[in-house]
Amino acid sequence: MQIIDRIAQIHDDMTSWRRDIHAHPELGFEERRTSDLVAAKLAEFGCEVHRGIGKTGVVGRLRVGDSPRSVGLRADMDALPIEEANTFGYRSQHNGRMHACGHDGHTTMLLGAARYLAETRAFDGTVHFIFQPAEEGLGGAEAMVKEGVFDRFPCDAIFGMHNRPGLAVGKFALRTGPMMAGGGFFDIAVVGRGAHGARPESGIDPVVAASHIAAALQTIVSRNIRPVDTAVVSVTRFHAGDAYNVIPERAVVGGTVRAFESSTLTLIEQNMRRIASGVAAGFGATAELDFRNLFPPLVNDAAEAAFIADAAAELVGPENVDRNGHLVMASEDFSYMLNRRPGAYIGIGNGDEPGACQVHNPGYDFNDTILPLGASLFARLAERKLARG
Repeated sequence: MQIIDRIAQIHDDMTSWRRDIHAHPELGFEERRTSDLVAAKLAEFGCEVHRGIGKTGVVGRLRVGDSPRSVGLRADMDALPIEEANTFGYRSQHNGRMHACGHDGHTTMLLGAARYLAETRAFDGTVHFIFQPAEEGLGGAEAMVKEGVFDRFPCDAIFGMHNRPGLAVGKFALRTGPMMAGGGFFDIAVVGRGAHGARPESGIDPVVAASHIAAALQTIVSRNIRPVDTAVVSVTRFHAGDAYNVIPERAVVGGTVRAFESSTLTLIEQNMRRIASGVAAGFGATAELDFRNLFPPLVNDAAEAAFIADAAAELVGPENVDRNGHLVMASEDFSYMLNRRPGAYIGIGNGDEPGACQVHNPGYDFNDTILPLGASLFARLAERKLARG
């Protein structure tokens, strides 16, 4: 691997930053300590610092020369509401919160690139270092876009990166066009009539109705969506009642939906509404659907996907960059930014050892080995996009 020498020299510093962030995880729109750390580092490096974009978002601006060209580099900062199972010294100090997706590593890689670019200034134009809050289902990218991040900080192109457990260290993967699914969350509130648990005939049981709805929802993908249009409908929540001997008045079924086309998400919502109301009516109950589209599908621009792949190949060799990587059913709200500016998103290998822990798992940890590699890619993207002459 051709890691940038200066970035390799600050590997220990980056590891320290990453582990500090890991030990102090913060949920979406609550990343105050993390934002303070990011802002302090950017100022220390010599960047202009702008805060409060998307509530807790931070943007660092680095201008060199007089070219009007600009590029955006983005990292996410938030953690997840998970109780950490790891026992190492830098495990989460906050019960019920942990960096189980590697955003601590993403933030650190972008800080490493900012430090290097501020020292070397080997480009002509403006780099915007975009540190985004609330990626995990709360709409941080959408909030930054709505608050004018690209009006205040123009970007000719924008790039992002995510660690990929199961992909070997030193490898990258991406694809042109749709790469990650769009997604949403849903809740279906089923209302019946409460009764004594020993006298079900006197009530309308919303638990039974909601159970049938949960099962019927699984027919949407198999019977309403074309087999070539991949989609997922998963019921992940079921809440009803508080007592063993009471049939409750209300039950709520919730979950998530993923698809690679916005039209497919719309079709799922339409069929979900039909099934919920129809099945509930069959039991004498009523059902109301709350369907929330959170992320559009993530679509890589063809030219920028080739550009980031070429930059990665300079670091690790073309044989270690998969330009036709797998479609990823998970969602990523960087898609909001890619809907406004051409750009691309790439996966960086977090390790493929047997039993490697996947993201959103209480035993996950970001692989500090790849910090200089990710920082080098961010740096090369800026230097290549804003090359002198």
